[in-house]
Amino acid sequence: MSQDLIPAFPDRQERHPLAIFSLIAAAILLPVAAWATYAACRIDVGPDQFAVLIRKTGTDLKNSDEVAPDEHHKGVQKKVLTTGRYFYNPYDYDWEVKPLIEIKTGKLGVRVSLTGDDLPYGEFLAQMSSDDDAKTKGIVPDVLKPGRYAINPYVFKVETEHEPVTIPAGFKGVVTNLAGPFPANPNELLVKEGERGVQERTLDPGTYFINPYVTRISQVDCRSQRFNLAEKKNMGFPSKDGFWVSLDGRIEFHISPEKAAEVFVTYNEDLNGDLIDEEIVRKIILPNARAICRMEGAKKLGRDFIQGETAMSFQKEFETSMRASCNKLGVEIVQALIIRIEPPSQIAVPISLRTTAELDQQKFKQQITQQGEEMKLAEQTELVKQKPALVNAEKSIVKLTTDAMREQEVAVTKANQELAVAKLKLDAAKDEAAAILSKGEGDAQVIKLDNAAEASGWKRSVEAFGKNGAQYAQYVLYQKLSSAYRSVMINTADSPIMKIFESLQEPVKDLPKQ
Repeated sequence: MSQDLIPAFPDRQERHPLAIFSLIAAAILLPVAAWATYAACRIDVGPDQFAVLIRKTGTDLKNSDEVAPDEHHKGVQKKVLTTGRYFYNPYDYDWEVKPLIEIKTGKLGVRVSLTGDDLPYGEFLAQMSSDDDAKTKGIVPDVLKPGRYAINPYVFKVETEHEPVTIPAGFKGVVTNLAGPFPANPNELLVKEGERGVQERTLDPGTYFINPYVTRISQVDCRSQRFNLAEKKNMGFPSKDGFWVSLDGRIEFHISPEKAAEVFVTYNEDLNGDLIDEEIVRKIILPNARAICRMEGAKKLGRDFIQGETAMSFQKEFETSMRASCNKLGVEIVQALIIRIEPPSQIAVPISLRTTAELDQQKFKQQITQQGEEMKLAEQTELVKQKPALVNAEKSIVKLTTDAMREQEVAVTKANQELAVAKLKLDAAKDEAAAILSKGEGDAQVIKLDNAAEASGWKRSVEAFGKNGAQYAQYVLYQKLSSAYRSVMINTADSPIMKIFESLQEPVKDLPKQ
């Protein structure tokens, strides 16, 4: 406490407890007041929320204003507070915390401006500024895709349950502008791009986030479809001779993708509906099929339709005429078949019998021809079977001939080799015989010379004994025997061994002189 406050009490001793109480009260109340002020000024905006400010002080609004044009005017402020903590004077501002506007997956959102100038007559789209602020009331052309948005509910109303347009495969999306300037030429079926009406440009298969208040997308099935001519009622025509011919056909068609918008505008009677298949059948397929059948059928007699050739020619003419008539209307004919033709019974039975007989005759002729062809085929088959045998025989002959020639060449070569060896052996035998002969002659000459030498020795020895050969022979005998005998044991003089020496006792006669 300051000294200035003490004199206010008469007795200082009595004032002191009050001063202490004041200090305690101030110490308690000041934080409470500070916290209350803090809490009163604080704005907590969660992650899934946003806050709208409402100014309570400032410049008054005009009668035409729904929200404050700026932060100095009273009323709802256009600007919102996103996730975070903010502090505003509660005397000047009030606020509302709201959950974020969620556009779910598979949906789109459309905003409707609640502020701004009123739209002129016939207009319903809001005019937007560059900062995404609406200048006028009305529907905002842009859409909101799936997500969460902090949008001021006092400025825009948000519709969250609209669905995007999905164009499946095989379809075309016909675009109809519901807003925009009116076409320069209102008598045309299709308008120019950007003008109000059906656009010539179509959308391919896919998903499109389009404002349903601005653009309408109509799906046109461009896939192939089938239709039977006699599905709902009897289909037929009078023939040239006045007979009624009934028929049934199957027509496969599809809408030309390039002319989908034109076909949709021309034949769609229900502007809010997209299915025009029945209209195509009722207004294009059936009328053209009836007209073509009557025109082409009236050119032929009733009996002609029993024959196959006439029915085939009628089928070709029908398909060609259907394509020429429908293609220029934007419907392409994939196939137009006549699957059944029933001529009148008065002529059908006899003509059918005659036709059956002719067909049987043709069948028998074909069977005869076929049998002849089968015989030729059998002959050709047998010839074909013989060819491998002939080829194999020729191969065997060639092989045997080749083997014989090869063996002959081998034998001739072997004989020539043996002949050469024999010649070599003959030459060797001749050389060996000559060598033996030469050796024999040499040996004979040696023997002859040895004999001559020995005879010459004997001759000289005989000459030494007075040319008495007997004496020399006796000498030689004695010489041989003397060296051979060591002892001789004889018992008698007339023993046989002694008989040998008897001849030596006889005197040796001289040999006759030569």
